Amino acid sequence: MGKLISAILLLSVMSCSTDRALQRNESEASLVFKDNFDRKELGSNWLDTGGGYKIANGELRVQGARNKPLWLKKKLPREAKITFTARSMSPTVDIKAELWGDGRSRATELSYTATSYVIILGGWNNTRSIIARMNEHGADRKVRKTPKAQMGKPYRFMVKRSKHRLVWHLDGAQFLEMNDPEPLEGPGHEFFAFNNWKSEVFFDDIAIYAL
Repeated sequence: MGKLISAILLLSVMSCSTDRALQRNESEASLVFKDNFDRKELGSNWLDTGGGYKIANGELRVQGARNKPLWLKKKLPREAKITFTARSMSPTVDIKAELWGDGRSRATELSYTATSYVIILGGWNNTRSIIARMNEHGADRKVRKTPKAQMGKPYRFMVKRSKHRLVWHLDGAQFLEMNDPEPLEGPGHEFFAFNNWKSEVFFDDIAIYAL
């Protein structure tokens, strides 16, 4: 019993320490990249791997990319905050992004395993939202089934990583989190991407901060 209590106390201390680190880093965050897509072409900062991403009326639009991401060429800091706005104009919703990936991977067949953390809002016909470590179908993914996402609603995403903890906020409220004892980092895990399967999605106002 004593060992169990000690283990619980240790986990509590680690969680509190990470919370304090996130709060401290938040106050010291520095902007390293932003894009509001107020132009006609994607430009040299982005790599389209074949998904047909286009700028339309000041937003990034995609539909039917089938897991061919749009990679940002600028590297992510190891500890960072990423914010962006997204809305889906499809009943299936299915808004998707990748964080800390290799900057070039794309689906070459029906099955696709990412090199990144994957966040999906309203996936699987709007039945669940997830954070996954590379495999969005993996047993280790973090899932919530409510509330269902709304077609046409602009959502403000914020994802932060500090040490081993990845936290996703949606419209200012914590939505999902993942603790990864073996964080994705270093070569092969340094880039951000917007991704998509079939739904029509618009992205806007991305900003990345070093923590």
